[in-house]
Amino acid sequence: MDLMGKATELVGAAMVALRRKDSPEKQAVGTSPAIPKAREQGIMTLKMPTAAGWAAGQKPVAAAGLQVNAFASGLQHPRWIEVLPNGDVLVAEALQSDRKPRSLMDHAMIATMRRAKAVGISANRVSLWRDKDGDGVAEHREVFVEKQNQPFGMALVGDTFYLGNTDGIVAFGYDHATGKLVGNGKKLVDFKPGGHWTRSLIASSDGKRIYAGVGSQSNIGDEGLEAEEGRAAIWELDIETGKARVFAGGLRNPVGLAWEPVTNALWTVVNERDGLGDETPPDYLTSVKDGGFYGWPYCYWGQTVDDRVPQNAGLVASAVQPDYALGGHTASLGLCWMPEGTLPGFGAGMVIGQHGSWNRSILSGYRLIFVPFANGKPSGPPRDILSGFLSPDEKQSYGRPVGVAVGPDGKSLLMADDVGDVIWRVSAA
Repeated sequence: MDLMGKATELVGAAMVALRRKDSPEKQAVGTSPAIPKAREQGIMTLKMPTAAGWAAGQKPVAAAGLQVNAFASGLQHPRWIEVLPNGDVLVAEALQSDRKPRSLMDHAMIATMRRAKAVGISANRVSLWRDKDGDGVAEHREVFVEKQNQPFGMALVGDTFYLGNTDGIVAFGYDHATGKLVGNGKKLVDFKPGGHWTRSLIASSDGKRIYAGVGSQSNIGDEGLEAEEGRAAIWELDIETGKARVFAGGLRNPVGLAWEPVTNALWTVVNERDGLGDETPPDYLTSVKDGGFYGWPYCYWGQTVDDRVPQNAGLVASAVQPDYALGGHTASLGLCWMPEGTLPGFGAGMVIGQHGSWNRSILSGYRLIFVPFANGKPSGPPRDILSGFLSPDEKQSYGRPVGVAVGPDGKSLLMADDVGDVIWRVSAA
């Protein structure tokens, strides 16, 4: 880091120290969260732990009644997981591309992200892992597909495999007999790359549609709303006609997607905007309505206006309030539905991989959590499934949770850890 970047980092560290005393004691969590009044930060709080990785024999802390082991290791920034019907586990290995800074603050941000192993050279592949003997550890590893453009979301529908690259959805033929892809793939939908680069995918239960999460280019439309066209949205692709449309908008960075089986509603976890305080606004878990608008960039948590943004009164009035707050800056990314009976002591609900904050004076996230559901809605406070990803002084991260999926046996969870380069498996103790 040069002297200018170092000076910016020191100023940022001083601001973090000043803001710690004003950080709310309780996080904004649940269906009726207490969200502190916005306090524009000016110089944004910038705090991110150094990526340390796991020492030999070290692993996350599992909740009572559970155990955790490494299902797969030696990956290169694993982000997302897809479990195929035959039990094969696919892992998207990708990373945000490094770039030249555009401002003094950007210089400090990129330097910090490099230290946290959040930017670099992307593997741009999907690897396949197979646990042949069923002992919870994969013995077989192979490249499933490579030379992609920051691959992330995956979905298998019949004999077609869909892959969410940062610049669009690609379809490949899939041979069920060999478990391998056929052909070079065909792009079906174009997305603008960059910014929030992840493109999660999920298929409808009838296999007729694919849904994709496309995050914003910027924090609050900083580069103009033209740059945000088609972004901050969940897209729907009609497989038969090939037509794609925005299904729901105003979602700053919708990443994980999951179906809730009682109501058959689509749910997502969304990363909210930065620069308004440690707990303002909270990231959230919400059902997604066709045609719904969820506020970004004009407002948050319903009609709470962000006065940093030129306003659109009509859209603010139409903004849908999310279902469930997850706390400020948790970077909730991974999401899957966990049926009752998967893990002892946990009922049916949503499992969420919280990657962890950077715009917060006291770090948040860095956990794998469970939100219980009843009658199609969240029904209680979140509970930890895995913790222990941060050092006690918050200076190091041993790992960072991302994608999560129910394991092939239906009695375990798999979680991608992109700092530890591990897929963790959680099961009954």
